[in-house]
Amino acid sequence: MTGTSPGAHPRHELDEVIHAPVRFSIVATLAAAEKAEFAFVRDTVEVSDSVLSRQVATLEKAGYVAVTKGYVGKRPRTWLALTPGGRTAFAAHCQALRAIAGDGADGG
Repeated sequence: MTGTSPGAHPRHELDEVIHAPVRFSIVATLAAAEKAEFAFVRDTVEVSDSVLSRQVATLEKAGYVAVTKGYVGKRPRTWLALTPGGRTAFAAHCQALRAIAGDGADGG
């Protein structure tokens, strides 16, 4: 054992809500834009409507994603956007991933 304190490993900084692969992909897609249409996110992440709906509901409950419904002409549309808290959580999660990947990566 080394002299590190419990909880010092960067994995403890990972966000369990964001860490799931589909949710991570959704958040990463939304991080690149102010908002995105549901269908765009569905197609980008390559999941079904029902899978995306369930995962977005989890992200929305955590306060990471805002869902807005409206119309384009007479067609109903749903837009997804990261909240400020979602952007902060995603940045922290990515930082933790980089810290984990960097551990031992520079040893050759």
